[in-house]
Amino acid sequence: YPKTMFPSICSARMSRRGLANLLAAVGLLFVAVEVTASSKPSDSELATITQRGVLLAEYDTAAWQATDAVKASHPVEGRMGRYIARKTDAGWVVDFGRLNETENKFLVAYEAVQVGSPARFEVRGFDPMREDVGWNLAAAKGIETAMRNFGGASRPYNIAVLPAEHASMYVYLYPAQVKAGVYPLGADVRYRVSPDGIKILEKRQMHKTIIESIPSSVPGTVAGGYHTHVLSNLPEDTDVLLVLTRTPRVP
Repeated sequence: YPKTMFPSICSARMSRRGLANLLAAVGLLFVAVEVTASSKPSDSELATITQRGVLLAEYDTAAWQATDAVKASHPVEGRMGRYIARKTDAGWVVDFGRLNETENKFLVAYEAVQVGSPARFEVRGFDPMREDVGWNLAAAKGIETAMRNFGGASRPYNIAVLPAEHASMYVYLYPAQVKAGVYPLGADVRYRVSPDGIKILEKRQMHKTIIESIPSSVPGTVAGGYHTHVLSNLPEDTDVLLVLTRTPRVP
């Protein structure tokens, strides 16, 4: 019927439609609020991320300081292929070596042991190379497994291996710093691999693209920084790594 013939009925229909739309919008709002609330990370999640990130930053620093110490000892060329660090009650120990041809032993050529401060490492060499079949062997295999999955990269990458639940391991691949004062963040992956290092149990792409973090040159004190993260609502282990290794430190 023409709307002009039944204005009150048309108005009532319009009101019912408007009310239905309003109720639908309110319902979506409540759903959105509920989803937002449920997606907020818990304190235990944040604590776990912080713990992993702090350990990753310690690993990164230990590997850097130990590498400098080994280089200063004038190592024999070709004996070092990979570095693997582990934290002990006395501090960090970083072993430098490679897998043997049958990949059933890790051959340690040099070992750097933290003494006192985080920046001081004592180095000793092994000739013949020491044969390891424990953590170093599993970690070296885990690194190879993760790198095969990760593929090639157009820039240098750092690698770290940390203990995970159920005797498994976390293998991190993240871009290395190549320029003083520029701290890369992004295009990084965390793998969880089996205790023998052969099988990938979980893969987490932590960030997609690389952000080059440069300390502010503006006079004054920088109170904090931020970046956009599109893959999840959680901070990542490498976010903690960046905050703890970037200088000057910025929250």
